Amino acid sequence: MSRFAHLTSTAPVRAVQEEQGSRRANERRLVGGDRERDALGPAETEFVGDLDGFYLATVNDDGWPYVQYRGGPPGFVHVLDEHTLAFADVRGNRQYLSAGNLRTSDKVALFFMRYSTRTRLKVLGRARSVRVDEDPALAARLADVRTDGVVERLLVIDVEGLDWNCPQHITPRFTVDEIEQGIVGLRARIEELERENRRLRAVGSAS
Repeated sequence: MSRFAHLTSTAPVRAVQEEQGSRRANERRLVGGDRERDALGPAETEFVGDLDGFYLATVNDDGWPYVQYRGGPPGFVHVLDEHTLAFADVRGNRQYLSAGNLRTSDKVALFFMRYSTRTRLKVLGRARSVRVDEDPALAARLADVRTDGVVERLLVIDVEGLDWNCPQHITPRFTVDEIEQGIVGLRARIEELERENRRLRAVGSAS
């Protein structure tokens, strides 16, 4: 089926599936070739564009994984085409763990999550760092929506595989903006009831 399934279904993984009795069910995910990279379609493009953050995993030269949260305004992660993601990488705590890891291995995993709808998208890819002055056109495109701060590099991810995950065990959480949007109707109703209450009090006082 998807290239994601082929990339993640290694021999040790399949061995555990066999031990746990889920090998046959998971084999269905491997039907078909794995030559074509999974494509970012309209659903993925909209989902990524609406989010204000994601988790980025890299691996260092000792084999240790490192996960870092990257945040910004919705749309700071740009879908350049059906196989490419990119964002302007701004200065953080200056430890440069992710940047250093990418010099050893370009393999990355990205985890996009919308807690309010219990939806998650997993992406596997290969990342490359591009100097801002190396590609002015790309820099200008990524600057259209980006995280505040000093841009140190442009990070471009060539997507190899992607997978929408099930909502099981995801606890719904809501951002301040989502809560504000949700209570707009409640506030309007409260104001309406307060006006009605004032009117009734005025009528009662007059009588």
